[in-house]
Amino acid sequence: MSYLIAIHGLLAMLWVGGMFFAYMILRPAAQPLEAAHRLPLWARTFGRFFPWVWAAVVLLPASGYYLAIARFGGMAALPPYVNIMQALGVIMILLYLHLFFAPYRRLRQGVGSGDLVKAGHALTQIRRLVAINMGLGLITIFVALVGAN
Repeated sequence: MSYLIAIHGLLAMLWVGGMFFAYMILRPAAQPLEAAHRLPLWARTFGRFFPWVWAAVVLLPASGYYLAIARFGGMAALPPYVNIMQALGVIMILLYLHLFFAPYRRLRQGVGSGDLVKAGHALTQIRRLVAINMGLGLITIFVALVGAN
């Protein structure tokens, strides 16, 4: 079971760490670029990152619910910190689904058609959603680390 806990934690850190890198490192570094270069860079970056997020979105709940049954005997016996993690995780997944199917789609369309205004508006929406999700993810990891001890 410890290997599954490790995989679960690694998936969470991959997702949250990717958001941290995008928001705190790549965003400021890409800001001086002209929109014609910055927006395609973001579309390509997300295109490479989002398959990993999809893996996390599928495997985190699957591994989490398996662990809830195997470690705690089911959902009724979950300690409060696991319920907090679960609630935050569901919110994060819903925000990601919206981000992927709405603003990210508009970003790709805008970049593909050369409509940099449309792409820029979409990137602004993505930035805000990533900031929220990153904050929720950091809180979730904190809750997991504190609650498990």
